[in-house]
Amino acid sequence: MDVMNVANMAMNMSQTQLMTQVGTAVLSMSLDSMTEQGDAMVEMMNRSMMENSVNPDLGGNIDIMI
Repeated sequence: MDVMNVANMAMNMSQTQLMTQVGTAVLSMSLDSMTEQGDAMVEMMNRSMMENSVNPDLGGNIDIMI
């Protein structure tokens, strides 16, 4: 094995490590985003349930005139 092969292997390993770190960072950002979206959805559902408990008859009937 000559010096050039060792240098190429070191460079390839370094690039692979960088790609792994970037991929992990992107997945972490995606997980954070999904967590925020899930929290927002839960909050929206809780507000909807609160509206229903305050006005339980709201939306229960439809008045139609023909």
